[in-house]
Amino acid sequence: MRHQKSGRKLKRTASHRKATLSALSAALFRHKRITTTTAKAKEMRMVVERLITKAKNAVALETGAEPKKNVHARRLCFAFLRDRDAVTTLFNDIAPKVAGRPGGYTRVVKLGRRMGDGAEMAVIELVDFNVAGEKAASKPAAKAAAAGSRTKKSKQAAAAKDGATASAPAKDASKEAAAHA
Repeated sequence: MRHQKSGRKLKRTASHRKATLSALSAALFRHKRITTTTAKAKEMRMVVERLITKAKNAVALETGAEPKKNVHARRLCFAFLRDRDAVTTLFNDIAPKVAGRPGGYTRVVKLGRRMGDGAEMAVIELVDFNVAGEKAASKPAAKAAAAGSRTKKSKQAAAAKDGATASAPAKDASKEAAAHA
């Protein structure tokens, strides 16, 4: 029995589990949203929330009377993540944006079962970074730009077509002259 044993083993050894959660966490900080299995997402949520809280508290200390970098918090986060870009993103982008939030920085949304092995899949994303909303907002703008370019292209195609029809009799006349010669 596993009484009072928190966490999921994920069918991995302790070192492999730590490496997996570290890589997933770094990917989440970089991309703001990733797709993985539900068990990994729920396990990763606990790790990510702690790292974001560390970064948030360090940023809050930096904005105090004397501005100093909280190097200790950065080193603690780097010791787990092992990705300099992810730590930079965590401290420069994510932590200031979630400064007013008392917790619950991530969201896990279940997607259904994976086709290959039937594993339950989920999306884990940072709550304050609505990546899907940004993509959806950029799609109408992209569609409008594409529609505008289509009209330009259609105008050019129509002009080319008119030019081709105007020059078609001239081409026919030149062919006839070449045939008679």
